[in-house]
Amino acid sequence: MISKNEIKLITGLHQKKYRSKHGMFIAEGIKVIRELLEAGVPLKALYTTSTTQFDLATGLVREISEQELKKISQLKTPNTALALFEIPQSESVVPSGLIVALDDIRDPGNLGTIIRLCDWFGIEHLVCSRGTVDCYNSKVIQATMGSLARVNVAYTEIEDLIRTTDLPVFVADMDGENVYGATLPDKGILVMGNEANGLSENIRKLADRTLSIPRFGKLQKTESLNVATATAILLSEFKRGA
Repeated sequence: MISKNEIKLITGLHQKKYRSKHGMFIAEGIKVIRELLEAGVPLKALYTTSTTQFDLATGLVREISEQELKKISQLKTPNTALALFEIPQSESVVPSGLIVALDDIRDPGNLGTIIRLCDWFGIEHLVCSRGTVDCYNSKVIQATMGSLARVNVAYTEIEDLIRTTDLPVFVADMDGENVYGATLPDKGILVMGNEANGLSENIRKLADRTLSIPRFGKLQKTESLNVATATAILLSEFKRGA
């Protein structure tokens, strides 16, 4: 049986201030939990409706009922397992290779997908502005499908990063250079902007090049691409010539 104190602790971790206070985050689902375990992220506790799903010789695994799982899960339809992991220390950003930077991305699904894209395209460092959603938000964790364990996510001021590096800075904008005809280097900082407002004016001024993804639709009515979709296209173009 799960205690009231445990329920209070776990449900509290759905909020950033309690994640920061306790140094823990929540992961739900067998696949996500297994990937985090395989990556060596320290496990604090694992609650599951069937302990046979995990080959763990540890007292940290607890079998609970489906009703108990519903009390601690944030999902409308809870999976069969929920785990608490220790929040790892973020590594220093090494100014080399290709880095992705996010300027106030607010949607957890977008951030989770971008983390997964960084993992797919071999981007080691993802830099987020302090206004970007917390990468340990449970919805972000779900969207990363375990990729968070393989990408270093650091929170800092994007302008400070740009000013202290010699790497070329690329930003995305509808009026920029057609990415399909651009010759792109194998290193640099690609900055993606907020879903509603795009990039801040200060960051635009610091950019070396502005890239655009052209529209091919006949009516040319689509205003913009989803930021995660645009990130995928741009990373693909950077890597195509690498």
